[in-house]
Amino acid sequence: MNQNTHLPANYSGVIPSLAQVADFGPPRSEIGIGCLMPWLGKLYVLNYVSHRKTSGTGSGLRVIDGDFNMTRHPAGVDGTYANRFVHSPTSQLVIGPHVIDREHNVRTVEELIDIRLCGTAKHLSKPDSHVYMLGMEGELFELNVQTLECQLLFDLTQELDTPGEMKCHFKDCYTNKDKLVVSNNDYSEADYLGEQQEGTLAEFDGEEWVVLERKPFVTVHGLGDFGGTTFASGWDRASAILKVYTEADKTWRRYRLPKASHTYEHKWQTEWPRIRSVEHERLLMDHHGMWYELSPWAYGNKVWGIRPISTHLWVHSDFCTWKGLLVIGADNCSHDGGENVHCAEPQSGIWMGKTDDLWQYGKPTGWGGPWWNDEVRSNETSDPYLMTGFDQKVLHLSHKSKSAVSFNVEVDFMGCGEWHSYTTVEVPAEGYQSYTFPSGFSAHWVRITSSQDCVATAQLHYT
Repeated sequence: MNQNTHLPANYSGVIPSLAQVADFGPPRSEIGIGCLMPWLGKLYVLNYVSHRKTSGTGSGLRVIDGDFNMTRHPAGVDGTYANRFVHSPTSQLVIGPHVIDREHNVRTVEELIDIRLCGTAKHLSKPDSHVYMLGMEGELFELNVQTLECQLLFDLTQELDTPGEMKCHFKDCYTNKDKLVVSNNDYSEADYLGEQQEGTLAEFDGEEWVVLERKPFVTVHGLGDFGGTTFASGWDRASAILKVYTEADKTWRRYRLPKASHTYEHKWQTEWPRIRSVEHERLLMDHHGMWYELSPWAYGNKVWGIRPISTHLWVHSDFCTWKGLLVIGADNCSHDGGENVHCAEPQSGIWMGKTDDLWQYGKPTGWGGPWWNDEVRSNETSDPYLMTGFDQKVLHLSHKSKSAVSFNVEVDFMGCGEWHSYTTVEVPAEGYQSYTFPSGFSAHWVRITSSQDCVATAQLHYT
């Protein structure tokens, strides 16, 4: 036990008195912490059940005051909510279906109670009075935060050709400049086997929707004009993915990152790993079981300010800064509709500590790469794959060509997009070859080129 005298009784930062506990039921569900939001001296905590308000009770809206006393707000409702947003023009907090003013008065949008709200974003044409509200089943509303008038704008299952109820899994939305970006993390075994592609990253300019990727994406975030970048985190079977939009050239680029765990490889198990601003003008990213620090700046339209911090086992649904502390909300224990016979009581914990504490946890390790049995074209470079911040590094290469293939390995040791040829690895016909980087070798990014068209795999293991 790490007893911190400035916090309530806690165990390594986990505070039992602030645990979120749902009703015993029936029905029993889960009680994930979907939103953590500081607001005028208080910390608002909004929960989520598995699927709409009928799948569990006893969640709702809780409020923690400056003395760490927690109460359940009478206006809170049961549902599936993971959206939080400060509407600056009217100085109001939007959290779940609730709109909260500066005096902590809570109003509830009745039409949105039964919508599994996953994101709120700035309105493209009416930012002073309206916001976008995104539901997990692809419902996109506009909400007048003054009158609470709510209008359905799109059914994104139709606009973006995604699956419908209980299949699609929209997770987040974000507006930067003149684009609204939405993410949908649909992914199951059929996606892994290449039989379907149901994940979606898409953008809307006020007139037309454009699908950017047919891969599972979870969170979308940035700091607006500060940096001008938009980040979207996702994955495929080959690796974790960070998609980045830079304002200077209005282009999206794809970067690849290691996976710290395979336990996130399903739309239901990914939940809501986020990108948040928790320290001054810096971003903290939780992605596929690993914490990263991330800069909002992309000099020369290249991302270089990214570094792994640590690995973890918690399912983090949201995190924020409050009273100088890093606060992390979890989804710890779920009845899973009766499938988890060892869970009698849905519950989730809150962790509080310093951001620097994250460096004391699991050492950054992981695996992944640019290709996994992918069709590769001759002399086409792969996506950049993160290399900095990890220790021992091994590259695994294989292909299905009937003749030997040479793979050129390039590194960007400065992190600015300047590439240098490092080594060439020849792999025999339909063969496999590994390459172990020297102890202590590091660069920011690595990428690979094949000498001929082939179906190839390139995976790096960092231990």
